[in-house]
Amino acid sequence: MTPHLRGILALLLVTLVWGTTFPAMKALTAHVSPAWIVFTRFALAALVLAPFLLRATRGDLRAGFLLGLLLFCCFVFQVEGLALTSSNRNAFICGLNVLIVPLLGVAAGKLPERRIVFALALAVAGLAALCWDSGPWRFGDTLALGAALCFGVYVKMMERYTRRAGSLLAITATQIGTVAVCAGIWVLATESTQGMLPVLAGEWPSIVYLGLVATAAIISLQTWGQSHSSANEAAVVYAFEPAAAAFFAFFWLGETMTARGWIGAALLISGMIVSQWNSVPRHAAALAPE
Repeated sequence: MTPHLRGILALLLVTLVWGTTFPAMKALTAHVSPAWIVFTRFALAALVLAPFLLRATRGDLRAGFLLGLLLFCCFVFQVEGLALTSSNRNAFICGLNVLIVPLLGVAAGKLPERRIVFALALAVAGLAALCWDSGPWRFGDTLALGAALCFGVYVKMMERYTRRAGSLLAITATQIGTVAVCAGIWVLATESTQGMLPVLAGEWPSIVYLGLVATAAIISLQTWGQSHSSANEAAVVYAFEPAAAAFFAFFWLGETMTARGWIGAALLISGMIVSQWNSVPRHAAALAPE
């Protein structure tokens, strides 16, 4: 198995785990504010990954800081939006980030490959089917759209910085620590700490899962996976996320999908597969897995 294929499979696993975070965070919003959710999730992950900061170069710290600021914006929009709409709908709209990456490339004068264009067309058709809802557009949907924009820029920047990294895990630790610090400032500026400890203690299984598995482990895997794949390929793989979120939301929260929704999910999966057709062989990235 080539490093490129391993990178794609790593991103697929990342996407599946991300699918579980939508219902997990949606369930938490019933008892915990968005600010506290982001802070506890990333503070826990930052503690676990802190030792890797000892290996960071100045370039790693700078890259991690910039990526962390973008990632913080992603989660602010996503979690605030989750509190105002269903996890299914939030995931589907956030999935529109699949359009942002190739559009950024076009803006820079670089046209995507034909297979990527075809894959994006399938992914967009799938998102259109999945996003269809009889309800009106809500403020929560606008926040989810903001998350899609930020995440698209984040994916593009990840492609750039992971190719230059001295240590992938140092970049990961820096960006997660940056999110934790920003979220801590958000909590201090907008939230009361009184009485929160018992509430957080009661939700510890979800917080531990989000912090250790869905953040520390998965963002580390995502950073490595993107060092062996392109931003366009990553964007198409990430398009599978809404389907994964809908699947887990059904079992976790009882949210259901119509037949049209399942057709949309199938189109998304097709887009992910087509993105790998006739892929030009290339050398593995210089970075070794960590």
